Amino acid sequence: MFPLRDYVPRLHRPIAVWCIIGVNLLFFLFEMGLSQSDLVRVFHVLGVVPARYFHPEWAQWMGYPAGGILPFFTHMFLHSGWFHFLINMWILWVFADNVEDVMGPGRFIVFYLLCGLGALGAHLFFYTDSSVPVVGASGAIAGVMGAYLLLYPHARVLTLIPIFFIPYFIDLPALVFLGVWFFMQLLSGVFSGMEGGSGAGVAWWAHAGGFVVGMLLIPLFRVPSRCYYCHSRSRGGRGGGDSFRFD
Repeated sequence: MFPLRDYVPRLHRPIAVWCIIGVNLLFFLFEMGLSQSDLVRVFHVLGVVPARYFHPEWAQWMGYPAGGILPFFTHMFLHSGWFHFLINMWILWVFADNVEDVMGPGRFIVFYLLCGLGALGAHLFFYTDSSVPVVGASGAIAGVMGAYLLLYPHARVLTLIPIFFIPYFIDLPALVFLGVWFFMQLLSGVFSGMEGGSGAGVAWWAHAGGFVVGMLLIPLFRVPSRCYYCHSRSRGGRGGGDSFRFD
């Protein structure tokens, strides 16, 4: 299940989203110029290795630099490959422009970073002993998706669903698409824990944690006067692009 686009209009240019995508691209181009050994080193220094913070003696023995606050932010701009990078940037583009629309660029950047930190916190809670670096924008993007769910549950998302290698396209309500996505992250996180995972692979709990943080933060960051198409409980609607609120 992959989102292709939504139908909520925006009134402002998504300057912050462009900047975030641009920074991610610069980081990724930098990665592409590294050898495999140098790339692994960068992931361990600028990514977040949970054991580095929960087992400082081990981290010192392994040669990690002292301190290490910078990775809490830089890990959000590192990606493990083309597929990881492109998928994250596409999903960010689909949902983030409308979330920035109700905040403005400055507030959105702060919101995005806080969602990334919250997502990282959820991962660290479950994988304190992991020596696998956490990299990627997925947690912060999950926060954007959580905010989108509360702002535009009535919206429609054009979704690609591959069925036996045959692409199937359908407009799903955002409430359904994002609800199913969140449930899948929770379920995957639970099964990963039951299997005794080490935190390698997909950071399911980071996705779920970021999503919840985004839902919690959106009431603090939205600007009511900019909430042009937000869902209104006081008005009915036919769903899709018809049930928009004009403030």
